[in-house]
Amino acid sequence: MRHTLPIAPQFYVTAPQPCPYLEGKMERKLFTALQGEGANQLNDSLSQQGFRRSQNVLYRPSCTDCAACLSARIDVSAFQPSKSQKRAVRRNSYLRRRANSPWATDEQYDLFRTYLDTRHADGGMADMDVFEFAAMIEETPIRSRVVEYSDPESGNLIAVSLTDVLDDGLSMVYSFYSPEQPQNSLGTYMILDHIDIAREAGLPYIYLGYWVPGSPKMGYKSRFAGLEVYSQGEWKRVKDPCDIAHDGHHPLSTAPIAEQVASIQLPDRHPTKG
Repeated sequence: MRHTLPIAPQFYVTAPQPCPYLEGKMERKLFTALQGEGANQLNDSLSQQGFRRSQNVLYRPSCTDCAACLSARIDVSAFQPSKSQKRAVRRNSYLRRRANSPWATDEQYDLFRTYLDTRHADGGMADMDVFEFAAMIEETPIRSRVVEYSDPESGNLIAVSLTDVLDDGLSMVYSFYSPEQPQNSLGTYMILDHIDIAREAGLPYIYLGYWVPGSPKMGYKSRFAGLEVYSQGEWKRVKDPCDIAHDGHHPLSTAPIAEQVASIQLPDRHPTKG
């Protein structure tokens, strides 16, 4: 009987472009396609090594002269809410949560546009049209959910999170919400609610994407107890965010691409039986 060997993922590097978080810096990403029968296993494995999903691509920062972007996650067992986070839960306790299959709607897109136009009008997603939005939501080869939060009285959609279900946690791929209620801290509330969902499901982690110390856009992630960052090949507990913010990453801390790819642990593949 003829046997075929499994095809290992191929990794590529993007061309440098201006960093959206740190002025004067250039960003570069290491990425691979997410497809085929082993997509879930690959996503699980690489997420545990600091990668993030965008549609059918997994990527990780690989900048030549900066290592400020740190993949962040919350250890659910170590999390305890602060007083301000408890207030956020109380303010939003009226919302109704509903988890759906990854399907884009006009109502989602309207909220998304309002969110971008108010909060990120100069960001990289500012020009995203309805078709690109649908692709962001629907083009997923893995187990994903759209978690919606609505006002039960008006029926209005208030907040949305595109969330991947991993074997060890929930990955909040992208979230957006009504900017008309800044006092309600909806972004914080969605993370807190996902922590509750993970607890109920027995999942140990909430993956938050990248935290960039010193970037105001990312500061909220450092306010969660039990925060861990992926650095030098392992997850480390953040005891004091200020220690990391003043760490002063040296350019030589970024390994060459070949070394980065060689150190990536790929999921085990079952041998073909014949």
